[in-house]
Amino acid sequence: MAGKTLNLTLRVWRQKGPKDQGGFVDLQAKNVSEDASFLEMLDAVNEELVGKGDEPIAFDHDCREGICGACGFVIDGEAHGPMKSTTVCQLHMRNFTDGATLTIEPFRAQAFPVIKDLMVNRSAMDRIISAGGYISQNAGNAVDANAILVPKADADEAMSSATCIQCGACVAACKNASAALFTSAKISHMALLPQGQVERKERAIRMVAAMDAEGFGACTTTGACEAACPKDIQLTNISRMNREFLVANATKREKHSDGGAG
Repeated sequence: MAGKTLNLTLRVWRQKGPKDQGGFVDLQAKNVSEDASFLEMLDAVNEELVGKGDEPIAFDHDCREGICGACGFVIDGEAHGPMKSTTVCQLHMRNFTDGATLTIEPFRAQAFPVIKDLMVNRSAMDRIISAGGYISQNAGNAVDANAILVPKADADEAMSSATCIQCGACVAACKNASAALFTSAKISHMALLPQGQVERKERAIRMVAAMDAEGFGACTTTGACEAACPKDIQLTNISRMNREFLVANATKREKHSDGGAG
């Protein structure tokens, strides 16, 4: 037995390129299966546009399993749409009502310039990771599991922080376009584990500096980022990032000319 279908009006942000002014365009999505995902609905709309010789809507996507974080835009004012803890690729049309008008636009942030339509350049997040979101020390051969003891509470918190998929929803949801939740999740992940201790202080200083240099706004702890995050990253990471940054600066020592600490 076939499921229900929906007929929707889409107010889609169309922008030909970074220098184009852009604007909303009304499009019709007809006979949409309620079992389809939001991206599958857009695929069908694009097929119709291509069939008429029009430009398809450009949007980011990759795994479509809610894992990679490539997808992401704003639906009716909410990053990734109305369902909590759900990426837009895992959002299904059964969550919308027949006859509705949906407004679809890209993530808005100075640090996320629009490439085309719903696609934005999120490479600013990659540069924050490049500033310190890794372990550069040679750890040698892989050791046996459980050879390095980690308290259960720390392991759980580190794993929770590591689930950040770098999608940028936290930035899009924040009134200041702050990247504090994303950056703090990456800092917390390694600060909680033994492998991350060697570069712990330098990591906090470099990643916060990179975040500020990219033009992201300041965090005012409104919690909009946590509410929009499809992976339920917690605000407590921001508290930990601030503590890591303050301690790192308060105990910073100048390096000798040979690179060693003084």
